[in-house]
Amino acid sequence: MSVPSAPPPPGDYLARLNPEQRAAVETLDGPLLVLAGAGTGKTRVLTTRFAHLLVTGRAAPHQVLSVTFTNKAAREMRERVGAILNRPAEGLWLGTFHALAARMLRRHAELVGLTSSFTILDTDDQTRLLKQVMEAEGIDLKRWPPNGMMAIIQRWKDRGLTPDRIPVAETTDYANNKGEKLYAAYQARLVALNACDFGDLLLHVTEILRTNAEVLERYHNLFRYILVDEYQDTNLVQYLWLRLLAQGHKNICCVGDDDQSIYSWRGAEIENILRFERDFPGAAIVRLESNYRSTQPILNAASGLIARNEGRLGKTLRSGRQDASGERVRVVSLWDSEEEARMVGSRIEEARRGGQNLGEVAILVRAGFQTRAFEERLITLAIPYRVYGGAKFYERLEIRDAIAYFRALSQPNDDLAFERIVNTPKRGLGDTAMAALHRLAREEQLPLRFAAARLIETDAIRPRPRAALRELLEGLARWSAGLEKEGHVVTAAQVLEESGYIDMWKADRSLEAPGRLDNLKELLRAMAEFPTLGAFLEHIALVMDTDDAAEGEKVSLMTLHAAKGLEFDMVFLPGWEEGLFPSQRSLDEGGAKSLEEERRLAYVGITRAKRLCTISHAANRRIYGNWTSSIPSRFLDELPESEILREGGVQQAPRIPSSVFGAGALTSTRRPRVIEAGAWEVDQRPEHEKGFSRGMRVFHQKFGYGRITGVDDDKLDIEFEKAGAKRLFARFVEPA
Repeated sequence: MSVPSAPPPPGDYLARLNPEQRAAVETLDGPLLVLAGAGTGKTRVLTTRFAHLLVTGRAAPHQVLSVTFTNKAAREMRERVGAILNRPAEGLWLGTFHALAARMLRRHAELVGLTSSFTILDTDDQTRLLKQVMEAEGIDLKRWPPNGMMAIIQRWKDRGLTPDRIPVAETTDYANNKGEKLYAAYQARLVALNACDFGDLLLHVTEILRTNAEVLERYHNLFRYILVDEYQDTNLVQYLWLRLLAQGHKNICCVGDDDQSIYSWRGAEIENILRFERDFPGAAIVRLESNYRSTQPILNAASGLIARNEGRLGKTLRSGRQDASGERVRVVSLWDSEEEARMVGSRIEEARRGGQNLGEVAILVRAGFQTRAFEERLITLAIPYRVYGGAKFYERLEIRDAIAYFRALSQPNDDLAFERIVNTPKRGLGDTAMAALHRLAREEQLPLRFAAARLIETDAIRPRPRAALRELLEGLARWSAGLEKEGHVVTAAQVLEESGYIDMWKADRSLEAPGRLDNLKELLRAMAEFPTLGAFLEHIALVMDTDDAAEGEKVSLMTLHAAKGLEFDMVFLPGWEEGLFPSQRSLDEGGAKSLEEERRLAYVGITRAKRLCTISHAANRRIYGNWTSSIPSRFLDELPESEILREGGVQQAPRIPSSVFGAGALTSTRRPRVIEAGAWEVDQRPEHEKGFSRGMRVFHQKFGYGRITGVDDDKLDIEFEKAGAKRLFARFVEPA
């Protein structure tokens, strides 16, 4: 009995495309760059192009290399291609950069000293291995934490640099100038273990293709066509890998949006998409400009803003919605951040009463710490919400740790809190010491804190953990006494500082660490709204006890970075103030280049909105119980007046014209001179009062050694020996 053949693909799969999309699908020969604006049907173009190559017989399934950034995008593409073909799409080279590189590397592992059964280490194993390497070299791990060195190594790998090919401009002073030596030793240990980390997958494969002509030719013959999604987010080693593979047939199609390149902090190079025509002479460019998501006023506002960027290829979005005409973008001026949260909450409540689906409402913030005020307001209004891409504010690791310290301070019998803080940060209390503590507590029927006070008077544990435990108990006693004298906000700041908890995160070189420090500062801001520590802890308990199990529609809270690729009917964009958005940290570290990325981030935020977009800024924000004035974001002046509706008559701090800032301005306004709650990064005295002066030699974890050339309040102009001139907040450097 014969098996019926699969049904032919539908003949109208091209008919569903607009002229721009169809041109991108049918331009098959030679290099092609598809500039896909927000909401213009990028995924439809990619999947239809893939299917079209197979339907027309231009390529067999295994002759198309299709690269995505996420497994979710790869699954979606596979499903959509299968739907067009009316049969499962099998035998495809379709997946993420890392998945495809791993597949290649297992075929050629012996060329880099591995076997095909190599192990891919996770983040924890990578750090443990590097720690062993650094200890063998006699590196002081307290001054030079392994995760800081790991971040440098991964940056080198993202740039396609092996240990023997690191140029002078990429060298580092980290770990006593032993960075390259540690990198080489780490790589040697990986090979000895028949292992690699995620950065190695692309690095090894790129090196194989670069140095082995036979292997490169094999892949040139295999892949007749290459498709790349989100090309604006590629890093340098991904770019090198793709360019090597594309030199065969040169039939490479890259789809991306230079106006949505917002991931430089994780290695993305916008220059990859900007130089596509230089890399592939004669390349065709197709612009997808019909946006099916947003109304025309929203698109006009976003387009007017992004037009200020110089590093872009340019396109003009037009609405493809039937109801293209809509409300203008609202820019709301408010007295303070608390009023901002009330405004957002009341407008969401009003929209809900009018039938608005809460699942189509989003609050998009520049920094994670901003979510707290909105979370508390939504809880007060009984509006269900979810924090997308992260934990709710009071459920975040660093916040739970801090609250445990405060609970231990407020209630000495709280064993759960004491157990959480006793070795956080690490104090050398190993399993033996903790077992002795628990045993004594059980035998004497004492809370852990009081058992610890007994334990340090014995020889049951070794001298080092005994001294550490004594120091913690003395700190708790001192902080308890300070509650009445200094107040709960000042004391809480001292707890986090003197316990070593702040230093722990300052030493952490992960991408998340700065955000965790910001969250801790926001926690202190929240405490200032309550009369006592007890009242604050009771509030936290009630907030964290809210039922989150209910299904159904929920407002989405997330950062602007997490919102890329999503869309909502109603979008709120709060906190558009200088120093917050654009981010002062980004401007200090990246100058004009970072300013353009911040502007792209603003563009991404606006274009998430389908129908209603509300931008807000506050004239005042509370900093550890002290109010300080804020300057409206320069981006507000760059929005076309014809497309926005300004609301609120709050007297703002003077807005400095964009011409004063300039494209490369590194600073927007002086930080407030307020003496904060005694903790980290809070002393607002001019830096010359803290000991920094012109000519002083200083050290920065990223830029190395340099000499101060100027002091401006809490900012320093520094000429670094290898990184050149930078302007930084003084808190980021230390005397050398």
